[in-house]
Amino acid sequence: MKEKPMNHSTLNEPDSDMLEEYDFSTGIRGKYAEKYYADRNMVQLDEDVAQTFPDAKSVNDALRALAKIISENQKKVP
Repeated sequence: MKEKPMNHSTLNEPDSDMLEEYDFSTGIRGKYAEKYYADRNMVQLDEDVAQTFPDAKSVNDALRALAKIISENQKKVP
């Protein structure tokens, strides 16, 4: 899953969802950004792996299967 880089030209375009009466002049940019990113566990996949696992569900399913195999093999080792 690749995230698109932010296009700075879109920052200056008016947003159709934003009404003129919204006032963000006293807002603090990025106030909650650190907490948002702290709660995420983002991993960037190499291109060849991303082609095999196109979405988060397929990655999670594969990792769960691998974790189960590892767990079962660790129980067998004295």
